[in-house]
This record gives sequence, structure tokens and C-alpha cells, in this order.
Amino acid sequence: MILTVIHRVRPYGLAVLVGVALLFVVSAEGQTKKLKTRPANKLAQLREEFVKATREYKASLAKLLAIYKRNVIRAEEKLAQSQRLYAEGLISKNQLADNEAAVAAAKNQVNEAQSQLANADTQIADTLIEAQAEAQMSKTHLRKGTLLRTTSYIRYSGAGTWALSDAWKVQRFFLDSVKKQLPVGVFGQGAIHHRWRLDHHNAMDVSLHPDGPEGQLLMNYLRANGIPFLAFRAAIPGTATGPHIHIGRPSHRF
Repeated sequence: MILTVIHRVRPYGLAVLVGVALLFVVSAEGQTKKLKTRPANKLAQLREEFVKATREYKASLAKLLAIYKRNVIRAEEKLAQSQRLYAEGLISKNQLADNEAAVAAAKNQVNEAQSQLANADTQIADTLIEAQAEAQMSKTHLRKGTLLRTTSYIRYSGAGTWALSDAWKVQRFFLDSVKKQLPVGVFGQGAIHHRWRLDHHNAMDVSLHPDGPEGQLLMNYLRANGIPFLAFRAAIPGTATGPHIHIGRPSHRF
């Protein structure tokens, strides 16, 4: 049927059909590429939306804060007036106490709004730090044996091989050195890694601060034996729950 139609069209008609077919193929390939890139950009898109929503929330809080501050001024003026009236015996002590409570309530609203603004700033900063750290870790391809230090983390791309089955060697070294068990927080894939979609099956997290003496001891041992690690100095939302040493290659997202 298709051959019959092509046979009957004029030469320029055939060219049009071929052109349309090519456009369809190119369009389909473009749609496929978009579908392939969407999952990779999903996390970045969610972060952008979160930062935008948080900034809008901050703008609303700033307007409320201005109102609350005006309320404090009015409440204080009313309290000052009631204090004079009370001194003259024109109002009761209960009325004075009500005005004092009104001032305290108005100030609490200001403090609460300021606290929420500070939390919003922290959330935005943490989100940007997370994106920066993740982008840096994913784009930085270190040569084996290279050490990278940043304000947030230390990364060592060990020249040796690593498997989770070798964890006993690290545990024995720590036990022999400091006479106590290695504080392993997560061994292999944990619930937090499932939630963050991180491939952590061949790594373990040790609950030691990298700047502490035991953390330094452990990192020196790992470097001496070519074992790769990531040492986080603070929490990075979506990447690290707090200071710890991740032994193994960096965990990539599913």
C-alpha cells in the first residue's frame, strides 16, 4: 500500500514525503533525548522550585514582620498610657496586666517571624551548598591517589582496590590503635541512602569527625593503604546527615 502511494505521487511529492518522514524522526529523537535528560535534571529542578518557594515565603514573612513590629509599637504606647492611668488610680491592676501581656505577645510574634526568616535563609543556603557539593563531586574526576580538600568535605581517590568485604581490616586497625570498636553508622546500603536514591552498597559510614584525632588517625590509615574515602565536616542536605567519614567510592544517585 505504501509503495503504491509513493509510485503514484510526483517527484516533488515524494520529496515532501521524505522530508516529513525525516522531520518526524528528528522530532522523535529530540523527544527521546528530552526524556533521557529529565531524570538527571529532576533533582536540580526540585531544588530550584524549593529555593523559589522558600524565597516567596520569605517575602511574605517580611511583610508580616513589618506588621508585627508596628503592633509592638502600638502595644507599647498603649501600655505606657495604661501605666500612667494605673498610677493615677484610674484603671485596675488587671487592666495593666492585660496590656503588659499584649506587649509580650506582640514581641513574641516578631521573634517568631524573625526565627522563621532565619530558618528560611538556612534552608536556602543548605540547598545551594548541597547542589554545589554534589556538582563538584560529580564533575571532579580525580586521578587515583589524589586528595581534594574543601570547606565542606575531604575527598581521597584511593589508588588501591576497595570492597566492603575488606571492612574488617579497617575495623581491626582501629581496634588495635585506640582499643575500641570502629563506630560504624551505616554498613552498606541504608534506609537514608534509599530515601536519597544513593548507591551506597559498597561503602560504609563511620561516625567520626574528620578534624578530630580519631578521624585524622583513620584517614591517615586509609590514605596509607590506598582506600578511597569522603570525609564530611558538616551536614549537606541530600548527601550527608552530619560529620562522618564515608569509606569507599562516592555514592552516585540511581
